[in-house]
Amino acid sequence: MGQHSSKPKNSHDIFLYGRHPIELALKNKRRRILELYYTKGSLDSLSVPDAVKSRCVDRPFLDSLVGRDALHQGLVARCAPLTQLSVSDLIKSLKENKTATIMILDQVTDPHNIGAILRSGIAFDADAVIVPEAGAPEESGTLAKSASGALELIPFIRVPNLARAMDALKEAGFWCIGLDGYAEQSITDSKLPDRCAFVMGSEGDGMRRLTRENCDYCVKLPMNPVIESLNVSNAAALTLYEFRRQHPCR
Repeated sequence: MGQHSSKPKNSHDIFLYGRHPIELALKNKRRRILELYYTKGSLDSLSVPDAVKSRCVDRPFLDSLVGRDALHQGLVARCAPLTQLSVSDLIKSLKENKTATIMILDQVTDPHNIGAILRSGIAFDADAVIVPEAGAPEESGTLAKSASGALELIPFIRVPNLARAMDALKEAGFWCIGLDGYAEQSITDSKLPDRCAFVMGSEGDGMRRLTRENCDYCVKLPMNPVIESLNVSNAAALTLYEFRRQHPCR
């Protein structure tokens, strides 16, 4: 059994773990897998291309890569980060789409929440998730595991300036709609435009003031007033569901 004495050193590498995220990473032509580490029996029924360098290791080695608490299921892949799509490239790719929906996350810092939003994005046909470079987590094994493979399927775009990204989307025909618990109009009572960029803030602080002011308008989720707010990933799922309900044809 081939072993390594220490964690491979490259500050740009990321370590994906868990069967489903790695299975989708192996199918993703844009993903460059540098090395796949596995424990005996964990590769059963998993299709690994011949070009992917693979090594059988023991569990303590995998734990040293991603931590003992990580549910790696005997599989860890050392990968290069995905090539970032720019907002202008995203706009070009959606030019012919009659309907399109994008999630913009302001001050959402928990990789588990962002991973869950990526997963909901796939479930409800969102076209991208956009976050600011400052404060938002980078691509990581934790984020990928929380996304259950969705990181390989939906563009995850980090931008240096959120306001400029929103302006570019508005120029391309998107309506930037903020989710705010204090908004007067409920999302279910609003006729959502064909092309929406939904802007969401953190559960505690919400959107920054300038981000809110840059929205075309804000809506709220219809909720029992006893509950002040939902976890941002739950709110994102309900928002995407409502958009898809109003725009069933893709």
